[in-house]
Amino acid sequence: MGRVTERRRVIRIRDGAVSARPDTLVAEEPLEIRLNGRPLAITMRTPGDDFALAAGFLVSEGVIAAADEVQSIVYCAGATAEGVNTYNVVDVKLSPGVVVPDITLERNVYTTSSCGLCGKASLDAVRTQARFPIADAPPVRVTPELLASLPDRLRAAQRVFDRTGGLHAAALFSEEGELLDVREDVGRHNAVDKLVGRALQDGRLPLSRSVLLVSGRASFELAQKAVMAGIPLLAAVSAPSSLAVDLAAETGLTLVGFLRGASMNVYAGEHRIAVEAPATQG
Repeated sequence: MGRVTERRRVIRIRDGAVSARPDTLVAEEPLEIRLNGRPLAITMRTPGDDFALAAGFLVSEGVIAAADEVQSIVYCAGATAEGVNTYNVVDVKLSPGVVVPDITLERNVYTTSSCGLCGKASLDAVRTQARFPIADAPPVRVTPELLASLPDRLRAAQRVFDRTGGLHAAALFSEEGELLDVREDVGRHNAVDKLVGRALQDGRLPLSRSVLLVSGRASFELAQKAVMAGIPLLAAVSAPSSLAVDLAAETGLTLVGFLRGASMNVYAGEHRIAVEAPATQG
């Protein structure tokens, strides 16, 4: 538990000089998430914040939306045939009266980062499951200058990245630019789940007055997680996918990509960015 980094021997070559030395690597291990004792999903993650990760995953899947819907989250003792607790299996027990969804292979495929349902089915699924409609959220409006300042602040808060160079990060900021929380993980989707799960545990959902910044690209899955948590603005330092843009347009999410210095692209929800209307290109 808490195995965030590991040491490995490497051969280092620099300008023709060869040396052997230990190197610090980010840890990557599987986490099995069970729901009321039944297997639900497996994700590769950096150990740590596992309970928040499981809770955030369930928020993004539309299973829960409030802390009182969770009775307990525990590591499963006896996770191996020898009865050893590996701290790689967690079981989420829902509170009495909370409806347990049908756990099927189709649902598990839908939730993975690489092979979700495609096109309109995905958009409809998120729109119908979202409990915090972004269109109903309080108005949030930020300046390009505020957005431009966020990547450097996220980078400064990445403590494990400084040692390994191998982690994604996600951060929540207030609409005034205050850093509210930051999480790192080998998977960008896990970093977001850890943020959302912690917010659920602290009773802060929906995150309707916040900005989510991710250190990589903005995939459909990350846009999905923002929408399900009620986050009105998602910004990424790299490109969005076409389906992420479609989902943002469908749900009212503000989606910003290629946020680098003073440059950025606004793909949807431009009404939350405090700029004048762009000139029409002929």
